Amino acid sequence: MKELLGARWVGGCWLLRLPPGASFQEQARRAGLYRRGGVLLAAFAGQSVLLLLSWWLLGKGALRGRFDTGLLTAWALVLLTLLPLRLLSAWNSGWLSIHLGALLKRRLLAGALRLEPESIRGLGVGRFLSQVLEAEAVEQLAISGGLVGVIAGVELLLAVGVLWVGAGGWPQALLLVVMGGATGWAAVRHTWAQRAWTAGRLELTHQLVERMAGHRTRLVQEPRERWHDGEDSPLERYLGLSARLDGDTVLLALVLPQLWLCLGVLGLGAAFVRGSRPEGLAVALGGVLLAYQALRRLSRVLMQLAGAAIAWEEARDTFQAATRSEPGRPSAARAHSGASLAPGALLLEGHGLSFRYPGRSEPVLRGCDVHLSRGERLLLEGPSGGGKSTLGAIIAGLRVPDAGLLLVGGLDWRTLGPAGWRERVVAAPQFHDNHVLAGTFAFNLLMGRSWPAPPEALEEAEEVCRALALGPLLERMPAGLHQMVGETGWQLSHGERNRLFIARALLQRAEVIVLDEGFAALDPDTLRTAMRCVLERAPTLVVIAHP
Repeated sequence: MKELLGARWVGGCWLLRLPPGASFQEQARRAGLYRRGGVLLAAFAGQSVLLLLSWWLLGKGALRGRFDTGLLTAWALVLLTLLPLRLLSAWNSGWLSIHLGALLKRRLLAGALRLEPESIRGLGVGRFLSQVLEAEAVEQLAISGGLVGVIAGVELLLAVGVLWVGAGGWPQALLLVVMGGATGWAAVRHTWAQRAWTAGRLELTHQLVERMAGHRTRLVQEPRERWHDGEDSPLERYLGLSARLDGDTVLLALVLPQLWLCLGVLGLGAAFVRGSRPEGLAVALGGVLLAYQALRRLSRVLMQLAGAAIAWEEARDTFQAATRSEPGRPSAARAHSGASLAPGALLLEGHGLSFRYPGRSEPVLRGCDVHLSRGERLLLEGPSGGGKSTLGAIIAGLRVPDAGLLLVGGLDWRTLGPAGWRERVVAAPQFHDNHVLAGTFAFNLLMGRSWPAPPEALEEAEEVCRALALGPLLERMPAGLHQMVGETGWQLSHGERNRLFIARALLQRAEVIVLDEGFAALDPDTLRTAMRCVLERAPTLVVIAHP
């Protein structure tokens, strides 16, 4: 829809689905997850009751020494009734997994797009990869663990009731409650061990990715005999954490359920010695087996939920970031968007701008004023750390000033919102804050426009590239504009990347273009060519450079 109507103004619309940042509980309610969950719970409860009834019928016939037609007919009807309940539970379980997973994915994607730059600036590639892996674990473990947990809870409650009315009576039911408490204690131990193991695993992932990403630097700078220094220590620590986790897993998943089975059978032996009725012994045996199955399932559920809770610690910030409201009133912004400014008219103005980075005592900008007229070319020069890039980021809307007023076209950032501001002001940040994404060269050029790109946009992109002296690059690449680039594609030089970033900014057709060190890696001839292209195509230009 966005691609089809991207070039047209829409006067109004009905929002048929809540935004990803809305209350997750409300999204789940509107998606029908609670209703489906109730149906699933009822289906599982019905299955457990029917299974107990089938056991009771078989036990009754076995203890009487004969199976009459009525008993067998009742047993067959119970089994036939189980089939639609199992189909219903399987259908609802799959439906819940798909739709809950879709809600989680949309929420995490929306949160990732709203993370504050400062909160992730210090994270390396390995940390990002770890967060992605843990976010996937939240979805898989929480969904599977939650659904199976419902089954285990229903079975455990039924087992307590069955044991209470069986030959073992309340002592055997109380023993099951005690075993449930022991299972909870073992689950807590397992959670502590898994948290430490997960931290060690993520640290190994981080170190591995960082070493892989920086292998070229290590080849040049680090002596060969030191390439593997420090690798054994984290591996040894990880091995110890794995051994501890394995021990707690064996206790939770194997020892405790088997211990209950042994104690339950001993309780049945005591009831048999006391001369309990055969019907009571049969009911108690069914309760012991049902409780054994429930404890085994509960142990798996608790391990899965522990993994989901630990993974949630990594994904929580991304999930909660989706709730951050983005300012902006599109109707107010649109009312001013059509007003064309004459050359020389005031386009952007800032008064008393101040900005301080978190953790620093002194602001990098204090009481800064800036005025930019349409068609003006502004050069910002100064020493490193003087605030040039910070001011450029504030002008581009990438950072919000702590104090002061900044207007573009007479509207502030809160009125326009992030999307509206960046339609008017576009930046090409420094190379370490700008990226070539894994995709085609054309996608990296036109990612600020509609995609897939129409033929006229591709023609414009090629024209801009040739004006920036990227024609030889297009001719070298076998697929031209459609050549895959990025970490796993065609490798671009530093200068080619910088010109790609410049072309990307120019192709967004914004009123103001901010280039931060965009010409730093160019030779004199290429610099003159690129500068001529930018001066011809940028309506209003801000260039940040070192003197």
